[in-house]
Amino acid sequence: MSQRASTMLLQLGMLAVVLVVLPFKLFELDRYFVPKELVLHIVALLVAVLLLARKRTVTVDAADTLLAMFLVWSMLSALFATNHWLAQRALGVSVSSAIVFWTARSIGAAGSYRPVLVAAALATVCAAVTSLAQTYGVETDFFSLNRAPGGTFGNRNFVAHVCAIGLPALIYSALTARRSGGALLGSLGVACVAGVLVLSRSRAAWLAVATSFAMLAIPLLASRKYWSGRTIGARLAHLSVAAVIGATLAIFVPNRLNWSSDSPYLDSARGMVDYKSGSGRGRLAQYVNSMHMAAANPVFGVGPGNWPVRYVRFAPASDPSIADDGMTANPWPSSDWVAFVSERGVIGALLLLGVFAVLFIRACRRWSELGDSDAVLAKVVLVGTITATLVASAFDAALLLAAPALLAWAVIGATSGIGRRGREVTFARRTWAIAVVVTLLVIATSAIRSAAQTVAILTVGGGGSRAGWVGAVSWDPGSYRINMRVADLYASGGRCTSARSYARRAQALFPYAAAPREVLSRCR
Repeated sequence: MSQRASTMLLQLGMLAVVLVVLPFKLFELDRYFVPKELVLHIVALLVAVLLLARKRTVTVDAADTLLAMFLVWSMLSALFATNHWLAQRALGVSVSSAIVFWTARSIGAAGSYRPVLVAAALATVCAAVTSLAQTYGVETDFFSLNRAPGGTFGNRNFVAHVCAIGLPALIYSALTARRSGGALLGSLGVACVAGVLVLSRSRAAWLAVATSFAMLAIPLLASRKYWSGRTIGARLAHLSVAAVIGATLAIFVPNRLNWSSDSPYLDSARGMVDYKSGSGRGRLAQYVNSMHMAAANPVFGVGPGNWPVRYVRFAPASDPSIADDGMTANPWPSSDWVAFVSERGVIGALLLLGVFAVLFIRACRRWSELGDSDAVLAKVVLVGTITATLVASAFDAALLLAAPALLAWAVIGATSGIGRRGREVTFARRTWAIAVVVTLLVIATSAIRSAAQTVAILTVGGGGSRAGWVGAVSWDPGSYRINMRVADLYASGGRCTSARSYARRAQALFPYAAAPREVLSRCR
């Protein structure tokens, strides 16, 4: 019963995290991220109760140990963070993602991995459909015009990352469909995803898909002997044709996207490996400056989520990552792994990288012991998903964000649980109780924080009244932006005592930001 409930929660969570969004454009990033984080934390909290409340004896292997060590290291790193609100938020995403992984892994070990992969495939297609809807003229407050066609992700790169990560699961669902109608729907889904990948012009997603397919070539050929009596080869051909058709239609069918170039897709293809100009050059400069930050804080880094707090101290004013207000343009670097190294130290990043390395190596071994062609193909999916996740996260934010993290860890967990081997470990009652309490406390705190942030956004709404902003800051006191807005409103109204209070709060969150100092200077 608990396994079925966990499976259903993961399925609903993957669909909800793709679709949920708030309509208030004043919060152009958080109106997408906050509700998706809330979904991740609620799912993780519910499955954690089902997973951890069972028994004190668990199966543990090297990947589990490395991931647990990564979480402990991240918690220690969070203690030394400058901005503990950001540290709590980033740590919560990591812990909830790990719970999703372990839950999906237990489901896979019990042989029920297929429902998880089918749900991941459906979530991927839903993400693609929302992007296509925006591409071809659907207008709604839930979409953002800044990075179209982002659909319910608000950014074309983010929806492309989800499509790249979920594509192996979608292909698996089409190949193993019990009926021809399911295979046809899978082909249509692949066509939609291929179209979105082209339309997004996301070079990180293109590299992720290309590398994933290159890594899949050998496992697919090696697994052919397990396909006897199946239509896998024919369906692969159909999916390839569908992908070509989807990509071709995306290029030639007129759409509502306003590219500044006459050949936007060709320009993006040419710039995939260009680090001498444009965004590639800025990305390289950002990586170098972030490594300087990591070198200054080599053990625990600057703390989870604290990259934007400290980066301005290591970057020149001309750095393209710095916006006009002296803050970083984005709250994360253009690479998960640069973030992990700079925020959680080299050891923390290596622990997480070790998790993927162990899972990747084991995905390519002992296929003959599985005794099921579907299970073998699921192991191939694991290879493709890990590759796509690592490549996408190497050039942009993926594992740091709730939606791609939930999708990736669910698929990786379900497929890595198949034929899982490990040692049975029985924890002492007190040790297990402490671990359960700490885990549930971290996830519950994160869920409450995300809910409070959601209420804060709803309280501000369109942003027309000062009362809305003042009410919002009581719900989300860790928001630099809301604190600064309230400080500016009070300063403009001549209420300097109140303005100074909120400006000091903002300054405590981002000590190197110029805006709080300006308000304090005006209100001397």
